[in-house]
Amino acid sequence: METAFRSECALLDQEEPPVITSPRYNLVTPRSCCPGCNAPIAGYDNIPLLSWLVLGGKCRHCKTAISIRYPSVELITAALSAGLALHFGWGWIAAGSIVFCWFLVALFWIDVDTYLLPDDLTLPLLWLGLLFNLYGGLVSLPHAVIGAVAGYLSLWSVYWLFKLLTGKEGMGYGDFKLLAAIGAWLGWQSLPIVILLSSLVGAVLGIALTLLAKRGWSKPLPFGPYLALAALIALVWGEQLQQMIWRI
Repeated sequence: METAFRSECALLDQEEPPVITSPRYNLVTPRSCCPGCNAPIAGYDNIPLLSWLVLGGKCRHCKTAISIRYPSVELITAALSAGLALHFGWGWIAAGSIVFCWFLVALFWIDVDTYLLPDDLTLPLLWLGLLFNLYGGLVSLPHAVIGAVAGYLSLWSVYWLFKLLTGKEGMGYGDFKLLAAIGAWLGWQSLPIVILLSSLVGAVLGIALTLLAKRGWSKPLPFGPYLALAALIALVWGEQLQQMIWRI
């Protein structure tokens, strides 16, 4: 993404785009390697959770400590997947919900680290949601289509209203696309729940982090993690939350 950004900036400045010399980097190439010595990690050392425990959280070759975040994310993902399978029962709905969950976990941590929500994840997630709801998914296809459109336009409207009032950008376009994808999976009915939960949690945690860590009020906070958490809550308890809000 950073290479693409530099190329676009060069074109806007009417300069020659930079020559891309970096090797391919994706989920397939190159192989997983130690962050310390760059030694390739063998398959038997790359088994989720087990390999990290057997190796004592260290590289087999240079003994560099491997962050506990790796097994933690693996454990969280496994627990969420098992929970969704138990909640929905084995079948098409559970399988789709688990895939939806995997995307949200990846987007959660990427946004925490980089303040970016890559199109390579948000856009496929949107199309997968529409396809999943084409035949007997979580919601009907019309509700999914309206959810995708309303999800994007709701945050897009907030973005432009904030920019008109303050002259500043309040959020990134990745947040629009993520909420559109959530709407495509869960339907437009779940969007008020997702927006309400993500805004409340984001506000509380944002204020707490600012006060406790003395970050300063002008430092940005990623909104994608709160959207992802709210989407998972709505996926499991959305109907009950909707009924509770209507009663209130």
